Amino acid sequence: MLGAACISFSGVFYRFAEVSPSTGTVYRALFGLPLLALVGLAEHRRYGGLPSKTVRLAAIAGLFFAGDLLFWHHAIEAVGVALATVLGNLQVIIVGIVAWLLLGERPSRSTLLALPVVLVGVVLISGAIGGDAYGTDPALGVVLGISTAVCYAGYLLVIRHGLRDPRRLAGPVAVATVFVALSGTVVGVAAGDLDPTPPIASLGWLAILGVSAQSAGYLLISISLPRLPAVITSIILLAQPVMSVVLSMVLLGEAPSATQLLGVFLVIGGIAAATVPMTRIRVGLTGARLGPAGTRRGAEKGPNGP
Repeated sequence: MLGAACISFSGVFYRFAEVSPSTGTVYRALFGLPLLALVGLAEHRRYGGLPSKTVRLAAIAGLFFAGDLLFWHHAIEAVGVALATVLGNLQVIIVGIVAWLLLGERPSRSTLLALPVVLVGVVLISGAIGGDAYGTDPALGVVLGISTAVCYAGYLLVIRHGLRDPRRLAGPVAVATVFVALSGTVVGVAAGDLDPTPPIASLGWLAILGVSAQSAGYLLISISLPRLPAVITSIILLAQPVMSVVLSMVLLGEAPSATQLLGVFLVIGGIAAATVPMTRIRVGLTGARLGPAGTRRGAEKGPNGP
């Protein structure tokens, strides 16, 4: 939950920094790198260096993550933090589709059923239906948000193959973060929107963003994933876009239209249907209600009655 909370503040801190998309991407990586490097160095001393294949995959993952941040920052400018963050979480659906097409991993039935629900939600967020859509360009924001999700899906698919050793979690992420900074710099110089010397106040917010989201958030989530049941992980990570929507409305005064909020509900609901194993939850609840030999636990009496 701490990791999800750290990441949910990303958009808010980026807005507070008031910098360009490329500047936010580069400085987020630079400020997040020291903590990742320290933990990665400790891993190196204890378990040895990273295999060259892992380093190469982490570098590729960094390029995808840079694209994710750049598209997301531009999407924030077009449609706001709340809606851009929800659209970025479409990576759950995209990972399933890509894994099916490229890796032969057939998506679950729930993922296929959730897809049309999510697509309807995306259309509602775009402002194509209903009036008074929030954002300077909601339709462009949807395109940028989907591009964010595609890049993040690429990052997750590549980093999954690079993080084969659960003892070395920070090292590959640190390598990826280096390439986020490098590629963000190249794009920023080419686009002409990179500010090498942001104001002190902006640097302060970017430092908080880098330490909280880029390093602490992803480290906490990476450490927790192998220690939690899949159902708990799915629910906790699903809380991140929900928290981002609430935070952006409370702290930034964003006001998506009723139609767009319905779209948010459909997108998050579809993601939940695709990722949370409801059958396993029902089985777990049934097992919790049943005692030995299938007897109802509620019928058993303890010191204080049933």
